[in-house]
Amino acid sequence: MIEVSGLTKDYGKVRAVDDLSFTVAPGVVTGFLGPNGAGKSTTMRMILGLDAPTAGSATIGGRRYADIARPLTKVGALLDAKAVHPSRSAAAHLRWLAHSNGLPARRVDEVLGLVGLSAVAGKKAGGFSLGMGQRLGLAAALLGDPEVLILDEPVNGLDPEGIRWVRGLLQALAGEGRTVFVSSHLLAEMAMTADHLIVIGQGRLVSESSMSEFIRRHSATSAIVRTPDLPALQDLLRTEGLDHRVDVDPEGRQFLEVPDRTTDEVGALAFAGGVALTELTQRRASLEDAYMQITRDSAQYRAQPAHPAQEEKR
Repeated sequence: MIEVSGLTKDYGKVRAVDDLSFTVAPGVVTGFLGPNGAGKSTTMRMILGLDAPTAGSATIGGRRYADIARPLTKVGALLDAKAVHPSRSAAAHLRWLAHSNGLPARRVDEVLGLVGLSAVAGKKAGGFSLGMGQRLGLAAALLGDPEVLILDEPVNGLDPEGIRWVRGLLQALAGEGRTVFVSSHLLAEMAMTADHLIVIGQGRLVSESSMSEFIRRHSATSAIVRTPDLPALQDLLRTEGLDHRVDVDPEGRQFLEVPDRTTDEVGALAFAGGVALTELTQRRASLEDAYMQITRDSAQYRAQPAHPAQEEKR
């Protein structure tokens, strides 16, 4: 378990992290989200003892990272995949790490096979692509078979197969009862990977909840309805004072969207009014919708919309 309590970090007059507190529990994948400059990387660095906090504390299993003996056996981390001597081979890099923590040399071959780098084990890391560098960083994080994983943008540069592999790996590790803490800007991927979310903005905690609760709480849902008797259904909705709009699907068929209403509510209303329905589905907002809603006032860098239509959609 990772416990962050009152964590604060000042760089001169700039406060990067501001009285931040949260818990990362074992057994689930916890996603760490926030706009650029929100303090995610700084927070991860403080958890790992790479930056000293101005105030507060961060512990892993009740201890500071600096107090953990043979830390690779307890905590695996990937913060910067480029933090490798470019003239060392992938295998040599991992052998050095293994030796520093008293790990058997055979573990190097095991993790290279796990991440798909066995064929390039003897090649210099400086010649690796971004995706290969990420795989080497993941191999280093997994080297000690740790109980806790802290990963900053682990799928950056990976191809679709690699991204899917990382997703399955993280979920499998969490399923074994390990603590998995991962940041990413790929919201669609995070939606498929994480069970729990911690969201920060301008160094402060914005939200901490399950994925489903976060989406439900911070974005709207609507009921999508198709019927052969559109005017009759519209009359029913108007009678109940329910807002709705008519739209057309990609196949050119008209449908009604009823915001902030469930399919149970709309279906019961149609049944009571004797209106037959040919489709009744719930349209749920995405993680991206919910994230944009909750962080809209926390973004440090905000681009202007390229076209007025972009602004209208927000």
